[in-house]
This record gives sequence, C-alpha cells and structure tokens, in this order.
Amino acid sequence: GGVRSALRTGAPGPVLRPPLTHFGKSPNISVANKSVANNFAGKMTVGLEKTLGSPVDGKKFFNRENEIEELTERVREGNHTLLVAQRRMGKTSVVRELLRRLQRSGEFETVFVDFEAAQSAAETVVELATAARPIRGVWGRAKDAFANAAATATDRIDEMELPEFRLKLRSDVDLGNWRPKGDAVLAAFANHDKPVVLAIDELPIFVNRILMGGAHKMTRKGKQRTDEYLSWLRKNVQRHSDRTRLIVSGSIGLMPIVHQAGLAAQVNVFSPFELKPWDELTAIECLGQLAANYDLDLSDEVRREMCRRLRCCVPHHVQVFFDKVHEHLRRSKATTATIDDVREVFEGEMISIHASPALDHYLVRLKMVLGDELYGLALELLTEAALADGRLEDAALKEHCRHSDVEQVLRVLEHDGYLASGDNGYRFASGWLEAWWRTRHARQSMRGRDRSGPT
Repeated sequence: GGVRSALRTGAPGPVLRPPLTHFGKSPNISVANKSVANNFAGKMTVGLEKTLGSPVDGKKFFNRENEIEELTERVREGNHTLLVAQRRMGKTSVVRELLRRLQRSGEFETVFVDFEAAQSAAETVVELATAARPIRGVWGRAKDAFANAAATATDRIDEMELPEFRLKLRSDVDLGNWRPKGDAVLAAFANHDKPVVLAIDELPIFVNRILMGGAHKMTRKGKQRTDEYLSWLRKNVQRHSDRTRLIVSGSIGLMPIVHQAGLAAQVNVFSPFELKPWDELTAIECLGQLAANYDLDLSDEVRREMCRRLRCCVPHHVQVFFDKVHEHLRRSKATTATIDDVREVFEGEMISIHASPALDHYLVRLKMVLGDELYGLALELLTEAALADGRLEDAALKEHCRHSDVEQVLRVLEHDGYLASGDNGYRFASGWLEAWWRTRHARQSMRGRDRSGPT
C-alpha cells in the first residue's frame, strides 16, 4: 500500500564474488574470464579502449552477449520491443550491435532512425523516408508518396546530398498529409524482400516534445497530438507485424511519459526489455581489460573499491571512473593505482564542480519529462534523500503525500535510475549520483548563505 505499492520492482540480489586474480602489466597471470584470458593470449589484437560518449560496436562492444541473444530471439519470433533502462546504460550501443549482427546474418534488413531532433510528426516521416533511401527497392516503392517533391526537383531527388534531400522531402510533408505518406514508407519497408528490423531511437524524446511543448507543460492539445501519433504508429505496427519488427529506445523512459498522459494503451504493442546495470564481476572485468590495454596496474582490491563507490555499475560510469583514474596516474607519472588514488579521484574529481557536465544532463532530461512544477518536487525529494545518507524512507515520504503527483514523480525517478525501492522506502541507486548530489546541495547552500550575508 501507500506511495510505493505500485512502483516497487524489488531490491537487487546479492552480488556474487568469485575469486579474481590480479590485472596489470605482467602477462604471466591467471584470469577469471575466458575473454580476458584471450586478451593476454594475444587473441584480441586490439584491447578494450575508453569510450566516453559515442555508442560503440564491433571490437569496442563489451559484454551484453546474453542481452543480444535474447533480443535476437525476440526479433526472430516477430516481437516488437521497447528497450527499458536508465540513462547511460548503453541502449543505443546494444541496438546498433544487434542490428550489425542481424544484417551480417543475411536474415534481415536493418534500419536505424533517430527521432531526437524531430519537431513534428511530419519530420519523423521525413526521417523514416531518409532511412529508406539507401535500401535497394524500399525507396523505389516509397518515392511515389513524395511525387510532388520529386517533380519539383526535376527528377534528380535520388542524386541529392542528404541535407538537400531532407529539405526537399520536408517541403512535401505537412500536417494534413503526414499520415498517408508515413503509411507509404512503412508499407515500403514491409514489402522488402527480407523482413525489416526498424530501430527507432529517441522516440520518447519526440513523444515528450509533442506532449509537453516548449513550455514543459502538458496541454489538452499536446495530449491529442500524442494520442494521434501513437495511434498511427500502433496501427502500422499491427498492420505489418509479419514483415517488420520495431525496436524502440531512448534516453528517457517512454512508459512514464505515456502514463502521465493516460495513453499507456497506445504502446501495448511493444514488449518491454530491461537492460540492467553490469554486475560487479562484469564491471571488474571491464576495468581489467581497460587497464591491460593502457598498460596500467589495477589490483583486485582497487577495482572492487571503484565498483563500491559507484554502487550501480552503469557502463558509462565505469568508463568515466577509469578515465579519471588513468588521467590521475598520467599526471603523477605512475602506472599503479592504489586505494588512495581511487579515493582522491572520486572525492576530488568525480563529485567536483568539474564533473557537472557528465551529470547535469540527468537534470535536463528529468525536467524535460516532468515539466517545471513536478521537476521542483523531484529536486526536493532527491535532495532530502542525499542529506539522509542517500535514503528516502517511508516516514519522510508521508510528508510529501499531500502532493497529489508524488507517486508519478517517484515512478519517473525509479524508472530512470535515480532511486531504487527497498523495504523501507527508497535510496539512491548510484553512489556517484548520490555523492554528487550531496556535494551539489552543499555548494548551493553555501552560495545562498553568501548572498544573504553574515547572520
């Protein structure tokens, strides 16, 4: 019952800790994992490299083999997938690697399209048509829907550079005709020689944009636009289910957005698939492979301490922590990290004001989903948790129950990885985010005292 009854997902299980051996510069060591052993045996010609921003694939892709296998099975069974995960979990990397392997298998045609910049339904149709252009046969069928654009382009639309091509199509799609033109593009995918796997990245960003508008506030008109768009997409997914599989992902959660708008039924054609954080063993292995590639000495104890401080081993966070330790050692002209190095890097760099760009983006996305009013409530809840040793207990939550939207805010905070539910309330999922938030609050409080002057 109460605030958490419908939200609890369960506390994570215990971390298994089989004995691990030392990673470092010496090649004469035993290792706990065959992939790591292969690295030292020379079977991997390129070691694992730092990747701090862009999606990865191929040789830079690490772990997630079970997830790729499960997603491949879903595709082959004809299912449509909503990839669910908190920020920086590597959703785009997993999707791109999945598409790369499916394309290589020869069973499917794969298409990746990004809706992050789309401002309207018409612009998503243009993005879909642009993605169809390189696929032999698909664009030939879809092009008929853009006859006006082709005619005014004096029959050279196929030869245009991409920016000009997009602009020309955009001039032919508007509020009144985006549905039939979008229908034609999706039908062209469905009529391809092979089944098509269509991955739509940042659909949640686009849906949130048309729902909330520039004022970050849900309106009746925004709900109507969102309902119309999701209804159109749903009908096309159902119409072409035998020939097209959709995979939807994004840097914010789709389900909290549609729940806010009362439109969850419009996305029930998608089956959720949760991409979870790495367990400690996987994160330790990643740190070991990175250390080996950069000729660094990270002991078992050091890598475990890095994981302990992160608490939740989000792949991007593991990479960022390693990068900062690497740079710290480089400045010190050292190659062996100690527990003191880990502490100094975490407390001096990871949660300093200079770390803000890496975590400030969390706040931008949070405000985008919640809007101005509920964003303020979210900040209040997170700050209260940070100042209470990272915990937001049931007794504290009762103080906020007067706010009718607290359950909605908690759903978003849990879904997007800020908080995790437990037996007696919530706590910060990430040790890094918790420590950074506590430091952020201390800085803001100090600035407030400075502005108010001496008391």
